[in-house]
Amino acid sequence: MTRQRKLLICAAAATLLAACGDDTEVTSGPVIEFNAKPAYIGTVRSTSYDGNADDLLTAGLGRSGLASAVAPTTSATPTAAELRRLTIYNNYRALVDMTANGGYGVFYGPGITAEGTAPTSEGKIAGTELLTFSDDGSGRRNVTLMVQIPDSFSPDNACIVTATSSGSRGVYGGISTGEWGLKRGCAVAYTDKGTGGAPHDLANDTVPLIDGTRSSAASAGATAQFRANLTAAELAALNTATPNRFAFKHAHSQQNPEKDWGTSTLQAVEFAFWALNEKYGALLDNGQRERRLKASNTLVIASSISNGGGAAIAAAEADAGGLIDGVAVAEPAVELPANPGVTVQRGVAPVPLAAKTLVDFTSYANLFQSCAALSTQTAGAPGAAFVVAAFATNRCASLKAKGLLAADTPAAQADEALQKLRDYGWEPEAAILHASHAAFEVASAVTVTFANSLSRSSVKDHLCGYSYGSTTAAGVPNALAPAPLATMAATGNGVPPSSGVQLINNLSPGAPLRDLFSFSPSTMRQDFNLDGALCLRDLLSGSSAPAQALRSGLDETRRSGNLRGKPALIVHGRADALLPVNHTSRPYTALNKKVEGAASKLSYIEVANAQHFDGFIGLPALLPGYDSRYVPLHLYLNRALDAMYAHLKNGTALPASQVVRTVPRGGTPGTAPALTAANVPAIAAAPAAANAITMSGTTLTVPD
Repeated sequence: MTRQRKLLICAAAATLLAACGDDTEVTSGPVIEFNAKPAYIGTVRSTSYDGNADDLLTAGLGRSGLASAVAPTTSATPTAAELRRLTIYNNYRALVDMTANGGYGVFYGPGITAEGTAPTSEGKIAGTELLTFSDDGSGRRNVTLMVQIPDSFSPDNACIVTATSSGSRGVYGGISTGEWGLKRGCAVAYTDKGTGGAPHDLANDTVPLIDGTRSSAASAGATAQFRANLTAAELAALNTATPNRFAFKHAHSQQNPEKDWGTSTLQAVEFAFWALNEKYGALLDNGQRERRLKASNTLVIASSISNGGGAAIAAAEADAGGLIDGVAVAEPAVELPANPGVTVQRGVAPVPLAAKTLVDFTSYANLFQSCAALSTQTAGAPGAAFVVAAFATNRCASLKAKGLLAADTPAAQADEALQKLRDYGWEPEAAILHASHAAFEVASAVTVTFANSLSRSSVKDHLCGYSYGSTTAAGVPNALAPAPLATMAATGNGVPPSSGVQLINNLSPGAPLRDLFSFSPSTMRQDFNLDGALCLRDLLSGSSAPAQALRSGLDETRRSGNLRGKPALIVHGRADALLPVNHTSRPYTALNKKVEGAASKLSYIEVANAQHFDGFIGLPALLPGYDSRYVPLHLYLNRALDAMYAHLKNGTALPASQVVRTVPRGGTPGTAPALTAANVPAIAAAPAAANAITMSGTTLTVPD
């Protein structure tokens, strides 16, 4: 064995040094680390994009193509490239207001420079994209990992940004966050965190692959992106009893993926390091690559929005190895401890309720939002026209019959339901949004998904009588056409209703019916399936096996508040009606201050006149009023990332916790004037006293 060979072996494994002998002279020579591929990573696909015909950020569509109302076309059997283009198009547009009046192409978007100057190009970004699964060897976990390495990446100025998927989307679900990193020349580490838009079609036994194309389950085997864990007999019985149904990864993987969202995000970072070292590490004589880039010489920012933002926070809490340098997230979903020991105050008054878990407050919203949507206090609410008033009135009456409302008239019941939501932690600014959330079945969709996931329920369990499938216009289950299924990896958000798949109430008297149109067995009314909503709610306190399983699963997802002293910025819209600030960012900030004390480096930025769905602002014809009332939170995530980057690179102080007083665009709903700089003031380096968010003891105080 040559001396060089012995040196390499000794450097690769410190535990072997004693056996190497004094002749290696390890202490006087360079220590070379091998670039070892993590054991959980399987086959890696690598594709390079020239930044013209195709690219990392826009899939070749450019700034104009992403903004176009006309989606990219696909063939009847879409190729991986076609699906990728459509996926990026849909995922980017779902999370960002794509209108010029709303700020796209002016304040953010492809072509806008990292410094924020106006676009001079279509914003395409050349580079390499690598895709793989993280799995435990069973083929059941198969969490998708992806890294994008722009050609502008410099190993001498190395940086990585995480963009874990938002909601229950697939691996491109954080592409609008990844944009910030790509513009900075950073590699972007993505993961679907165990979720995804494409289902297992149970009737035809087909499954999605890692690139979104479809295959028979038998052919796919362990390479399926998701396959329901059913025996042949169970699948046959399920198809006989409830034909034409689908299983979705987040709801039905039986993995409780939320408990591992932090781990998945850290694995995406580790995958990025491996990929970067394969590209930039020196080729050694033994054929391996040197581990040139590592945590000590690479800036790593954990970022993303919503569930992806919560995953970034979970990753920072779990980061015992020191991979992450800082955190910058928007509207994160974070599960607090059962008794966090903190309180939240707005102005001089404590908020009525805080720190409930997502499945708790969404199941509560699922009970009362549709009735509250009828309140005259929210007249002119965006989306109110889409609420089926007769069904909402029935929901109010059924809540009264069940003893959950006391008022006698529909109008008074609607007001009472709205007040219950306020008392349960929703800010008054969120009241106007309950109608659109009810109309689009947001709370029911999210609650059904998380209840299944946390309880590790199988698709065959039909938890609380729910299933997923296509329906006729009248709500009767039917077979989904081949075309929407073929593209669902690109069009689906993983939380039906989506892409032609609806929530179905299997227990509607007479026959299964779309949940929206179904009857409750106990009331015999079309009341948006109150019985199903009550069943979901009962899982939080009931004694059934699913209820006990859900609570156990929920305990696995609770966060500690310990960010290990990492600098962090959280931005959140005060009017958020999906993830209310009183149950998420406010109490998490308080918990972090309580746990870390003087070592805490977390700043919380609450943005007035901002809410959860920037994409809704960009639908002025469909949802007039979002445009005149709300500013884009996405812009403030970009600013938080700018501030974190400047802090980590140059030592610039992070802004203190504060409320940012934005100014709505105003005007006529549906034709609001263009967003200007006056509407979206900067995050202050040192906020005025009237805007400062402060912590005293265990109480976080947010100014009115």
